Amino acid sequence: MIRRSFIAALALAAIALQGCARTHYQNELLEANAAAPYLLASGDRLRIIVFGQDSLSNSYAVDGAGRISMPLIGPIDAFGHSTTQLERIIEGKLRGGYLREPKVSVEVEAYRPFFILGEVITAGQYPFINGMTVQNAVAVAGGFGPRASRSSADLTRVINGAPVTGSVPLTYPVLPGDTITVRERFF
Repeated sequence: MIRRSFIAALALAAIALQGCARTHYQNELLEANAAAPYLLASGDRLRIIVFGQDSLSNSYAVDGAGRISMPLIGPIDAFGHSTTQLERIIEGKLRGGYLREPKVSVEVEAYRPFFILGEVITAGQYPFINGMTVQNAVAVAGGFGPRASRSSADLTRVINGAPVTGSVPLTYPVLPGDTITVRERFF
């Protein structure tokens, strides 16, 4: 009887510890994604110029549903598209009864923010700056906390709709929308 309850207790402890398992790191996916073209998502602000049409040229925010809304053509899905793809989509919609030969230019005016958590002075959400590394992100957040691990950090990036986490060096490039977690060091 005692043996069965001991085995049952061990099984329950094993199940409980599974929930505490460390994140599975997938650095290969992060490396492959860093070289991919930038894809638009919620939080990006775009500068769209329709040549010869000042009333259509403006700054547009990608909303929570991943769309922008332009005069004449209404809502357009921007989520997951590059700026070049979005240019072609807008040109196609404008060509459908509004303009003969529309020429459209799309550029990212402001990237979506990145997030930094863990052992930094001021964790939170910050505006993204081109060329940013994990070390720059830590500096933006006020620097390392007194118990921070200063050799690497965990970086989470959404790839193909799923979050992927990897342990990266401080020189690793940060992309818009990334979440950086600075771990606590253990003596």
